[in-house]
Amino acid sequence: MKRISLPGLLLGLFALFASPLVAATAETSAAQTKDKSPSAAIAGAVSTVTGMAISPLLGTGAYGAYQYFTAEKEERPGLPWYAQVSFWLPALGIVGAVAAKDALGAALPPGWKKPLDVLETVENKATGLVAAGAVVPFTMASLSKMIASNTPPPDALAATGTATIHVAAIDWSWLLNILTVPFGIAVFVVVWMASHAINALILLSPWGAIDAALKAGRTALLGLVTVSAALNPWIGAALSLVVIIFAYFIAGWSFRLTIFGAIFSWDFFTGARRRRQPSPEANKLFSSTQLTKQGVPMRTWGRLAKDAATGATSFTYKPWLVLPEKTVAVNFVEPAVGKGLFFSTIRDGERTSFVLPPRYRGHEETIAEIYRLGAVEPAGLLKAWGALRELFGGSAAKAQVTS
Repeated sequence: MKRISLPGLLLGLFALFASPLVAATAETSAAQTKDKSPSAAIAGAVSTVTGMAISPLLGTGAYGAYQYFTAEKEERPGLPWYAQVSFWLPALGIVGAVAAKDALGAALPPGWKKPLDVLETVENKATGLVAAGAVVPFTMASLSKMIASNTPPPDALAATGTATIHVAAIDWSWLLNILTVPFGIAVFVVVWMASHAINALILLSPWGAIDAALKAGRTALLGLVTVSAALNPWIGAALSLVVIIFAYFIAGWSFRLTIFGAIFSWDFFTGARRRRQPSPEANKLFSSTQLTKQGVPMRTWGRLAKDAATGATSFTYKPWLVLPEKTVAVNFVEPAVGKGLFFSTIRDGERTSFVLPPRYRGHEETIAEIYRLGAVEPAGLLKAWGALRELFGGSAAKAQVTS
């Protein structure tokens, strides 16, 4: 079977996503030729913003490439920065590299793919900020100008002398921007957090097959939104509204995963484990399943403290990081520390109580001593890698023979 080259893959990605993504808002699309009302433009803009939020780099790069190729040659120098070759070509190249990484991920040895996943998480955050801060406001501002320019003057004014004031010539787009731009950014942020949660789940996942399934689901959703918008702006808008409503209801879950991904990436790339030492009073980490019955959602960022006088352990956190602090008691029965390849956990029996960020990697014994957690055992990728080495006669097997 003949293999598809990387340029062919990039061309296929562009053909699949670029045209449908921008067709929702392009003035030359067939749907807008039939319906040039402001409401049709709004429907297209909702689909466009939703598609960009699902995959910021692919959406922005494809959007810019579409504008570049559909513009007249003399108009191209005046296009927005994201529609210039210097941006959209490298952007689509990165998308192709990420796709190649995901395709080869299942064949890589344990631990080799995880640093690339962390790098992709950082990229998704960076492009999300760029899209939310520049591309989405520009798109919504263009929509406001389109609506304002299509607003006819009232018949009453046209029939009286006040028509000489040229009310229709006044640019009201700035007033519409006050409403449309914040709305567009809010929609983008909510949907982007839900999509970005997939990157954080991949950081937690030890298996490449799960990563591929998560990525495939997100890509399929993006394709569904963009293709439906190309066929009919109203169908695309309806589907986008379903995505937006769903993203709104899981915003808390998405927010906690977004914070997890941010702290994980920061600790990983800044070498926090070499700069930080566990504190004997309190340490910041993420909650897991143990405290859910006490009203603490999974992956809540907070402080685990140990009272030196009473020996009591408590977890303190701020909902949404800004609301008033809450403190709950933590009672361990069979505590232990699971030492992972990139991050470790505090376990109580068979369930995970807390997830330690990478800053504590290599300090598991100290954590166990501070909170009196008992043994430190291999877990996650580290346990799987040890079992694999033992299977093929590695150091673990040799240690058993010599003992």
